[in-house]
Amino acid sequence: MSGAEFILTINVFVAGLLASAFMAIAIYDPKRVAARWFAFCYVMGIVYIGTEFSIPLFEDTRLITAINFAAFLATLLVMNVGLARRYDAAPPWRSMTAFFVMAIGAVYVTQGFERDSLLRMMTFQTPYAIAQVIGAVLVLRSRQALSQFDYVLSGVLLASALQFFSKPYLALAVGGSGADPHYYLQSTYAMVSQALGTVFALSIALLLLVILVRDILADVTQKSETDALSGLLNRGGFERRAETALREAARQGLPVTLIISDLDHFKSINDNYGHASGDRVIEAFARFISESKAGHHVAGRIGGEEFAIMLPGAHLAAARLFAEGARSAFSGLPIEGLPPHCRFTASFGVAELAAGEGIDHLMIRADAALYEAKKDGRDRVRVSGTAALFSDSTVVPFGVKPPNR
Repeated sequence: MSGAEFILTINVFVAGLLASAFMAIAIYDPKRVAARWFAFCYVMGIVYIGTEFSIPLFEDTRLITAINFAAFLATLLVMNVGLARRYDAAPPWRSMTAFFVMAIGAVYVTQGFERDSLLRMMTFQTPYAIAQVIGAVLVLRSRQALSQFDYVLSGVLLASALQFFSKPYLALAVGGSGADPHYYLQSTYAMVSQALGTVFALSIALLLLVILVRDILADVTQKSETDALSGLLNRGGFERRAETALREAARQGLPVTLIISDLDHFKSINDNYGHASGDRVIEAFARFISESKAGHHVAGRIGGEEFAIMLPGAHLAAARLFAEGARSAFSGLPIEGLPPHCRFTASFGVAELAAGEGIDHLMIRADAALYEAKKDGRDRVRVSGTAALFSDSTVVPFGVKPPNR
């Protein structure tokens, strides 16, 4: 057994393991459609290896070589479909199909050329390189925010494309690819080529596995931090995200404000209309807050009918305007499933982060301002501190916790 044949034999088992790993991810989380395509990709890789081993069995190798080429090109294009699914792009089915057919035709025709013809070898290897470049472009043009893993994956795909472009020159440098296709697997070039292909295939597969597992962990974390009724962050999730936002704002030297709001007379809503109606009011208010906030704001349901919104980069005046706008708009919002004449209100407390203050003290001051809004008749906004800015503001001493409402 030659070195190339040994590598191919190992690759059969590796491809089987990778296909099983991706299929396990697809079964665990059916939403990971990309995992199914990646599993299919490595199944196609096994088919390709099978055709590679079968070439010496044919006297006329032109057709089997074209099939071997088609099997590997299909493997790369199937991977690109998986990449498109993972990175929210539409798979370019028509262009890939046309490319696939034309590439097979070109390879079949050029098999009649001289064995070490640069044109024949370039015709064979260039479609592989193009397929890998397409994969990298699908990653880099994603509408999603890319992480370091995504950039590394695109870099490895481009490096793989480069090694496919370089293989014809590598073949000439090491003495060619064998006197004819029957002796390809015994050539030095075959061993080097298969070794390079294995390194890149494994690198890409491991990166894809890491990215998919990271996606699953991110979803699990999000679910653990999300309030099921409102769809906003729960208290724990809000506090963790808020602390992260505070650190980032401090690093950039930005102001931070916090708004805490509470639905007015919520008990009477449950008493008069039932708990299901109360849930609808919570859902409506949460949806309103979610649609009103900016992408960098942090919003959560921190109690039964109590909500918090952190506004990094906003001073007290801007947060006050946000709260006033939310208060006014929500008070005129009809709630689906409740009588058309019913309108509900919320009260708001606003506080701006002071130097050296943490999230706990900031929440205490915003909560104290909210208590003042409740005490003054509800359906109001009150702020903590800097009373001179607002004629109707209530100053709440730093660190004072209001009585239970």
